[in-house]
Amino acid sequence: MSDGDAFRDWHGRAACRGPQAAVFYPPDTGEQRDERRWREAQAKAICNQCAVVGRCLEFAVARRETHGIWGGTSEAERRVLIDR
Repeated sequence: MSDGDAFRDWHGRAACRGPQAAVFYPPDTGEQRDERRWREAQAKAICNQCAVVGRCLEFAVARRETHGIWGGTSEAERRVLIDR
């Protein structure tokens, strides 16, 4: 199975799919600190209910994903994991 096929396999079952996906990434116009905290908390709450959260985190760390909430982690939280 190719990397693209593997991604589509688990991503198709992810809880973040659909209209709520907007909370996983910051808006293009920027956001205040409190707005970011609220948005990230909403995204992480969705991750906490997701059946593929572990696969998502593995994917994001392996690809050094620098944007958005992936696998229940923020960019800063993933940097700590990547830098280990």
